[in-house]
Amino acid sequence: MLTYIARRVLYSIPVLLLSSFLSFLFVSYAGNPIALLRQNPRVSHQTLINLTHQMHLDKPVIVRYFYWLHDVFADKLGNSLITLQPIWPQITRTMSHTAQVIIISEGLAIMLGIAVGIYSAIRQYSIFDYMFTSISFFGFALPTFWLALLLQIAFTDIFLHWNVRIFYTSGLNSNPGGSAWSIDRLQHIALPVMTLLIISFALYSRYMRASMLDVINSDYVRTARAKGVPEWKVIMRHVFRNALIPITTVTALNIGGLLGGAIVTETVFSLDGIGFWFVQALNAKDLYEVMAYLVVTSVIIVLFNLIADVTYGFLDPRIRYD
Repeated sequence: MLTYIARRVLYSIPVLLLSSFLSFLFVSYAGNPIALLRQNPRVSHQTLINLTHQMHLDKPVIVRYFYWLHDVFADKLGNSLITLQPIWPQITRTMSHTAQVIIISEGLAIMLGIAVGIYSAIRQYSIFDYMFTSISFFGFALPTFWLALLLQIAFTDIFLHWNVRIFYTSGLNSNPGGSAWSIDRLQHIALPVMTLLIISFALYSRYMRASMLDVINSDYVRTARAKGVPEWKVIMRHVFRNALIPITTVTALNIGGLLGGAIVTETVFSLDGIGFWFVQALNAKDLYEVMAYLVVTSVIIVLFNLIADVTYGFLDPRIRYD
């Protein structure tokens, strides 16, 4: 197992380097970080020349990539090209906020999706199955931004008409510096969590139902039933465990989708998360901050795919890595 993990980590290094280089190349040609300063009449031409030289913007893109790569390893992702502030503290601050929303929404979505998927497969073609199949397809069809705006408008109308504050529609806390696990914080992140929860629940429930139906009619399941094993043991020990393998893959791949969805969700609800921070960096054409976001998300996606591959060996004894 350790050999397999080490091999996968080594394979990931050139993948991350290649993806970072291509991202750096495309983002570099998207705009000039000092373009806004050029429009400011108070900034002298000599100052622009000094900034261009200081930021290595007068060098070819390939040379600038290696300057950036040095900053990544030697200076924790370097400093912002616009504010000149260290990037790492901003990454840790915003990532903790995004992680809080994603962990809560994913945890609830996985538990509810698996439970509904199992029951739908056991009660195939029942009213319950038809109802949640329709709900799942509806969840698949909802764009993230539209669902976020819909929830925001709905709870704003409730507050305006009934003067009852149930959930907040923007921000992380009513007061700056509020606790991360207070009632106030939960009221602020409830709608973003609900947005991501509905999308992910539709995905997991459908995949769990399909996986259960693929396994439930297998030969070893029929053999267990023929031996007189109680039905709940057949479902939980023989069907459920093997049906989790596709869900593990979907969950790992969905992490990348959630990080992308978090950009939209955090922008709609004005959350101080890494997605909202990325949008601001992109608008400012801050190359180093944009690259920091892309590198962090790439590492997270690679890491969760590795975790999924390792989990296969625990779910299915037939899978061996050594």
